[in-house]
Amino acid sequence: MKTKLLIAALCALLGSNVSVFAAGNAAAGKDKSAMCMGCHGADGNSPADAFPSLAGQHADYLVKQMADFKAATHRNDPTMLGMVAALSAQDMEDLAAFYASQTGKAGMADEKQVALGKAIYRGGNISSGVPACMGCHSPSGAGNPGAKFPSLKGQHAKYTAKQLRDFRDNNRKNDAGKMMRNVALRMTNEEIEAVAQFIAGLK
Repeated sequence: MKTKLLIAALCALLGSNVSVFAAGNAAAGKDKSAMCMGCHGADGNSPADAFPSLAGQHADYLVKQMADFKAATHRNDPTMLGMVAALSAQDMEDLAAFYASQTGKAGMADEKQVALGKAIYRGGNISSGVPACMGCHSPSGAGNPGAKFPSLKGQHAKYTAKQLRDFRDNNRKNDAGKMMRNVALRMTNEEIEAVAQFIAGLK
């Protein structure tokens, strides 16, 4: 219970103190996005479930992820490192503005897993100390742009499940205050897969 309250308080604190405005130019970002299309799609709706859809994602969150990939300290991926290596800070802002301006498409969920996923997303698991995902990512999955908590709705289940496992296994470390690592550490594989499926079906 204490962990859930701490996470909720941190979500509210961060959400109230961080600017939600991006400094990028969407038109310039579109011109620079050609190298991203192969994995993330022409409009940011990824055609492959191993790669995240970026359409409609919060610009500040996207900038942070690109910067973290470039630094290669808390989030490591050889492919993304190669993609962002030559990007300037302005390039990142522009790309983020472009993808934020696009419209995300609804994903497909495995109906057999949705009930459990919905229960965890909306209510957490009190017995294991897993907080409700919607506390930071909102009931609709729209996230919290001020706090740089990403929009999750419609994201590929395969991608979301991998990120949760990476947080759990300490392979991804770019979460503020180890928030996601502490959450994922308490989740079972079944819960991870179910939550990922429920998120995929959010619109």
